[in-house]
Amino acid sequence: MLRYIAKRLVYIVFVFFVVSILMFGIYKSVPGDPVAMQLDGKATSMTPEQYQQLYDQTKERLGLDKPVYVQYLVWITDMMQGNFGISSIHRVPVIKLVAEPMKNTILLNVVSLVLVFLITIPLGIATAVRKGSKFDTGVQIGTIVGYSMPSFVIALIAIVIFAVKFPLLPISGVNTAGLTGSSWVMFKDKMYHMALPLIVMTIASLGSITRYVRAAMIEALSMDYIRTARAKGLREKVVIYSHAFRNALIPVVTIITAWFVSIFSGSVVIETIFLWNGMGKILLDSLLKQDFAVVLAMQMFYVILTLAGNLLMDIAYGFVDPRVKLD
Repeated sequence: MLRYIAKRLVYIVFVFFVVSILMFGIYKSVPGDPVAMQLDGKATSMTPEQYQQLYDQTKERLGLDKPVYVQYLVWITDMMQGNFGISSIHRVPVIKLVAEPMKNTILLNVVSLVLVFLITIPLGIATAVRKGSKFDTGVQIGTIVGYSMPSFVIALIAIVIFAVKFPLLPISGVNTAGLTGSSWVMFKDKMYHMALPLIVMTIASLGSITRYVRAAMIEALSMDYIRTARAKGLREKVVIYSHAFRNALIPVVTIITAWFVSIFSGSVVIETIFLWNGMGKILLDSLLKQDFAVVLAMQMFYVILTLAGNLLMDIAYGFVDPRVKLD
């Protein structure tokens, strides 16, 4: 096991540097002048000579006057030391800029993840055990509808129901503007604002994961060892939860790994619609404004998360299924 993990860590380091080169090259190839964007509006108040002097100073300060390979070496060295650069738009360190959005995104996604798995795993097991029944058919119709609807459509329906027809929940923001009070008061207000995007994210995820769990359970219940367990006279609950579900967990682990990455990446659509100050929204804004210091830092963070998630998924396979040997 330790030898396998050591090999994978070497692989992660290699892939990280390869992807970093590709990502840096891609963003350097994007049309646009980050220096001119940072000096936007100052050209009209200066003479051409003054503007050119300020332009050259800004370009040198940003390190853009050096060759591309030198820029990459400086960037990757700073990143390895925990210096993720300065946002060219907000003029603050990247790590400071993303600190609060990261907390908001993690909170929203973790609560959504818990709710989704608390609903979908029992529901998927129940539909698999009652395969072909009216209950199973009804759930399948509902999950197909939910799976087919884009998240922004679900968001619009939720806004009409919970904010227009029945004005129960706010439709935007993280906290009430100007609200002050204790930490508990601020937390309750944040949860109140989070309710609507949380409902949308949960509903949007129910269909696909329920069907995934159902399919995995149906396949597990059709195996010979299940027939053997039933022939031995074991209780049905023991057969389902101790034998079938453990083997059905293997494909479910793959979903959990994907969700592990999404916890930190956020949802661009949901966060933009509800003006939730999260990682998805800040990533979209940074892309539109060509704030590449923020974009590159976030993308490389997601690369590390994805690689680490795949390693954790392989290790989890070994714990879920003793037949899987990591060598």
